[in-house]
Amino acid sequence: MIGRFNHVAIAVPDLEVATKTYRDVLGAKVSAPQHEPDHGVTVVFVELPNTKVELLYPLGENSPIQGFLDKNPSGGIHHVCYEVENIYEARDRLKAMGARVIGNGEPKIGAHGNPVLFLHPKDFFGTLVELEQAKTAA
Repeated sequence: MIGRFNHVAIAVPDLEVATKTYRDVLGAKVSAPQHEPDHGVTVVFVELPNTKVELLYPLGENSPIQGFLDKNPSGGIHHVCYEVENIYEARDRLKAMGARVIGNGEPKIGAHGNPVLFLHPKDFFGTLVELEQAKTAA
């Protein structure tokens, strides 16, 4: 059911420092910060030849990333993202198998402009899993 690995997301306590580290120290191409108010985050994408790293920083005081950083002040891996062909079919199949979808079960539009869902980390060995609808070829 899952397809291509899309990205790993890292929560960071200082987005500017993290961006400079990936760009200047590691020599990576990084995007400009992108605010995602529906998810309570500001993101920067580190573009790699085979995948992306998503740097997450809290946007607003109710950001779930702030809660993560309160528990992990230095930051750390927040989630992994896999692509699926059809987010609704994937959701229904996973729920039928007992996996918990976080939130109301309806996909939201993610930072890449595609529908996304998150799966409860207790169902996936302590790892928060994001599913992203794969882009279809035009």
